[in-house]
Amino acid sequence: MPVNRINATLSDEQRRQALAALASLNDALPFLIDLSADERNSMAKFGDKNRSFVVKALAIAENHPEILPRSLDLDELRADVELVESLYPLRNAVEALLGRIDNTYFAAGSEAYVSALLVYQYAKTHNVATGALEESLDDLGRRFSRRNRKSGEAQ
Repeated sequence: MPVNRINATLSDEQRRQALAALASLNDALPFLIDLSADERNSMAKFGDKNRSFVVKALAIAENHPEILPRSLDLDELRADVELVESLYPLRNAVEALLGRIDNTYFAAGSEAYVSALLVYQYAKTHNVATGALEESLDDLGRRFSRRNRKSGEAQ
């Protein structure tokens, strides 16, 4: 029998509250942007190691503005670093929550799938004797049909 790691329900009210909280978070951060995959790939990579680097570089720039070219906008650098530092704890909290949502979704889905496979096996066994589940089994069986690579037809 399947291992039961999660035993919960999500009521309509809980789902509405969660979606409202996410909408509120989205509304609280109206400056958030979307990047295409191409845009993201064309940008300099940024991660935790680079976060510390930009904070230290800002300190140098603020303490020695005379070394900077006129084309470097120190106020824009400061604003970007402040935004990164402000978003950092939010990003970590959202990542942690998303990780828990993903893990719960995966566990519940895995448990449901393992149980569904058992139902499918029992239904096939029952159908051999009665033939009563032929149509339902055909529908479920489509999940396992393979396509011929050359013709694209089911094998």
